[in-house]
Amino acid sequence: MKWFMERINKGFFESVNPYNGHVSIVPATPDKIHTIVFWSKNFGPFINGGFGEKLLETGYNLFFNFTVNSDSPLLEPNVPPLNERLSQIEYLCSRFGQNSISWRFDPICFYRTKQGQIKNNLQDFLLISDKVSECGIPRCITSFVDIYPKIQKRIASFPGFLFIDPPLEKKLEIILKMEKVLADKKINLYTCCEKELMDALPSNSGIQRSSCIPNRLFTELFGGNLSFKKDYGQRTKKGCQCMTSRDIGSYRLHPCFHNCLFCYANPASGKRNSGKGSILFS
Repeated sequence: MKWFMERINKGFFESVNPYNGHVSIVPATPDKIHTIVFWSKNFGPFINGGFGEKLLETGYNLFFNFTVNSDSPLLEPNVPPLNERLSQIEYLCSRFGQNSISWRFDPICFYRTKQGQIKNNLQDFLLISDKVSECGIPRCITSFVDIYPKIQKRIASFPGFLFIDPPLEKKLEIILKMEKVLADKKINLYTCCEKELMDALPSNSGIQRSSCIPNRLFTELFGGNLSFKKDYGQRTKKGCQCMTSRDIGSYRLHPCFHNCLFCYANPASGKRNSGKGSILFS
């Protein structure tokens, strides 16, 4: 956040393409930015530093994608305890409004332990959904873990551990149960990049494809104009509905030490990955 606020004060970001090193200038003044989208599993530093208030006072619109999964020291060893994260949700809702937050329960993980037990990370879903419902957040975004080669390489250092990709029938059973639980709490369920699953849903299901950068929603919340073009740099063939924005930040300069076992961005060594933020232009 220190780096972020320094760049805000300068009025621009320097965005480095991680593949070719090309540097592009991203303007960052309130007249150029429609919405700043923050993604995190821990908004403690953001809240404690009062950065949201400073940004609001300067004239920025803010939106939050907050991933809150079940407590699991194995899968997510360095995130704050669940009760602390739930307190952060409560604060963000009270300060920035419940409609400015999407709750991500993501990803759903099935795995085999070295003892041969089959487990998942759904154990706190009801507890989390109760708190999210109390706060009035209307959206939950979810997906099942994608087992990328770098993830396979990472878990090789955990003898006997194995991520399991459930059959489609099992995924449907789980997602429809989640939909029913959330519907009773007035929370809509969305999936992130789950085209096969969405295509298999029964016709009476209200589950929708997720747009984690939902420009139409931003214009409803904050007014103004935004492009509604899809971001074809994302996994559109897998069902991603995200719209155009500009990512800022750097894997090298802005490391994340949560060391989540399933992280698609984390290098296979498990040492570090990047934080994430997006900026939408008015």
